[in-house]
Amino acid sequence: MANYQIVESAYAKINLTLEIIGKRRDGYHNLASVMQTVDLSDDVVISEADTLTIECDDQSISSEINLAGKAAQVLADEVGRKPEVRIDISKNIPVSGGLGGGSTDAAAVLRGLNQLWTLDLSLDELTEIAAKIGSDVPFLVRGGTSLVQGRGEEVTPIADAPIGRVLVLYPNIDLEQPTQKTANVFAHVTPNLYTRGNLTHKLAARIRSEGDCPPEFFFNQFGTIGDELFDGWSDQVGLLHSLGATDVFMCGAGPSMFTVPPSKELGTAWHLLLTSVYHRSAFLAEPVPGIREE
Repeated sequence: MANYQIVESAYAKINLTLEIIGKRRDGYHNLASVMQTVDLSDDVVISEADTLTIECDDQSISSEINLAGKAAQVLADEVGRKPEVRIDISKNIPVSGGLGGGSTDAAAVLRGLNQLWTLDLSLDELTEIAAKIGSDVPFLVRGGTSLVQGRGEEVTPIADAPIGRVLVLYPNIDLEQPTQKTANVFAHVTPNLYTRGNLTHKLAARIRSEGDCPPEFFFNQFGTIGDELFDGWSDQVGLLHSLGATDVFMCGAGPSMFTVPPSKELGTAWHLLLTSVYHRSAFLAEPVPGIREE
């Protein structure tokens, strides 16, 4: 068998807004979010094989919980074939950090297999299939800037958000059950956290009309209960404030957080301080535009 390979970059995401609208009958929650991909990425290599094999350089991610394998299986079932592929993942995105690491690997597998198996599925078709894999996967098929609603399956691409570099801090918070993190976070959601999604729709409209995108329009409802979710979370926010950051926002369901430095120079200086002086896991990342249909 010729070992033909597809290489995909799997980009992380941040949430410029994230609002919780209410609980659904299926037990999940309806959300409203403006999501954005950034150039912190995993590398996903997909090649032909005799069986489904997943290799990941992060030993904490077993093949049983790896969404990349689920993506291969779901797509294979969808098109009526066996998932005879090998998937090699080099992780750079922190695991269970709220940055969509597992979901973006799954989305990369869908795109890669679409090529490897010459399926000619459109991005819309892949997005529909992605909804069967996980909540962030539909958005991450295309990436860029999108208004995301429902439990993540309703994705509306909008114009690229005019934001500059972001500084992402992955705090050294001990997660007792990293694989259960999202479920544990949603267990803390009470009706008093529900909103109508007005902030999200306002920001989406602003981006659509090519207005500016200042951080005062950003919001993440989970950030309002950060300390309840993650022990010492506000101390990490305080560290960014002490460097000079004014607005700090949780990424997804946390515990990662991001800020938009006012200049490239300050972003570089803050990143250097976080990594060299405070020995924290931090990344400077640029926004990445969405994949366009050819």
